[in-house]
Amino acid sequence: MTDENTDFTTTQAGAPVASDEHSQSVGADGPIALHDAYLVEKLAQFNREKVPERIVHAKGGGAFGTFTTTADVSQYTRAALFQPGVTTEMLARFSTVAGEQGSPDTWRDPRGFALKFYTSEGNYDLVGNNTPVFFIRDGIKFPDFIHSQKRLPGSHLRDHDMQWDFWTLSPESAHQVTWLMGDRGLPASWRMMDGFGSHTYQWINAQGEKFWVKYHFKTEQGNEILSQADADRIAGEDADFHIRDLAEAIDRNDFPTWKLSVQIMPYADAATYRFNPFDLTKVWPHSDYPLHEVGTMELNRNPENYFAQIEQATFAPSNFVPGIAASPDKMLLARIFSYADAHRYRVGTNHAQLPVNLPHTAVNDYSKDGAARYQFSSATTPVYAPNSVGGPAASPSAHGDDSGWESDGVLQRSAATLHAEDDDFGQAGTLVRDVLDDAARDRLVGNIVGHVSKVTRPDLLLRVLDYWSSVDEELGRRVAEGIKPSAPGSNEDPATVGILQ
Repeated sequence: MTDENTDFTTTQAGAPVASDEHSQSVGADGPIALHDAYLVEKLAQFNREKVPERIVHAKGGGAFGTFTTTADVSQYTRAALFQPGVTTEMLARFSTVAGEQGSPDTWRDPRGFALKFYTSEGNYDLVGNNTPVFFIRDGIKFPDFIHSQKRLPGSHLRDHDMQWDFWTLSPESAHQVTWLMGDRGLPASWRMMDGFGSHTYQWINAQGEKFWVKYHFKTEQGNEILSQADADRIAGEDADFHIRDLAEAIDRNDFPTWKLSVQIMPYADAATYRFNPFDLTKVWPHSDYPLHEVGTMELNRNPENYFAQIEQATFAPSNFVPGIAASPDKMLLARIFSYADAHRYRVGTNHAQLPVNLPHTAVNDYSKDGAARYQFSSATTPVYAPNSVGGPAASPSAHGDDSGWESDGVLQRSAATLHAEDDDFGQAGTLVRDVLDDAARDRLVGNIVGHVSKVTRPDLLLRVLDYWSSVDEELGRRVAEGIKPSAPGSNEDPATVGILQ
């Protein structure tokens, strides 16, 4: 120990440490003493200082901020955070989907857009992406989809054949893959991309009326993209390009903002709408359901410790508040289980007690014990319900009738059967023909060609070309023309030669 006014190193139990640099040993070069408790503590803690990385969305970053409701949507939801003039503290985490912790921020991939609102009624988590749709519509396929985007079990290499095999055998992926291969697959920064709740959610107002909604966060910095060449170059120069960009912008007080609007569908419309409105591979046309402004999200505070406040942050679609509920979206219903369960495994049973995940309201529950529990009720509070000794009791009035569709037979049948426009390729084709301009279509063709050229199986290549021709006949023709010089087997496989001619 040096000057008595200087803080000294301690063990985790708070006792002063004799040396930060030298372990106890027999002589200068002799055996190390196992009873050097501080040495053992440091090494044992070091061996355990990471939690398992997220299986999906492993690489990311984020910041704290506020959400302020600027419009009046109280006729659609009674959720406290969406009442006029209310400002709510929040946390945002952005990420890539397929890459591991050390992967480059600028790989072509959807970007996660996960939000935690610390509302006066508890935490509300909204887990979305920078695209309004997803690759699949049923959670039973999610593990298979992620496996196909990760690495081969033998070589541990990422594999284009595996990706395209899954995509072409899952035609519902066409809409999202078209988004992915387009400009939105390479945002210039997290600040310059939109975010979407993607799923359909339910809003309930104070009178118990129900509505279906979709969330749209539009960046107020303007949408900017990277070319494939720039993204590849940056991946080699600065793998943390997007993390750095967000942190430096906030440090210089250039706080990024997004305008939240929602599409609102009357509850009864879902049963007879022209396609399944709960299908995660579909968007609702704005001509049918226009945007209604809600408020503004601003990020203005960087985390003080990445591990504690970003890596251990847990976002779960099961975290609803009164006035907001689930829909029959099968992907959403699967995620309501899987996200919270992943957090219990990855961060711990009591992950919700960590400061970054802790609600800003009182928590009164009957959960007990588990590893790392440090919040607990008084000894006189009962640990069961119902009870007659003053323990917390449920409040049906707080939620009112926040469900209903689960027992709505007509609505369940409509969600399970085909609507008039429930095809897989229609909306992807509309995106190509009616939304993209000529320059964006040219970039889309180039991106697809660059990716598909790495497919090695001729039979799979035929399926890939059929996939894109099903999206749009002209797009399929241009992709076939683009890959002709480098197509695997194009010189010797008669079937491949035929489709490329």
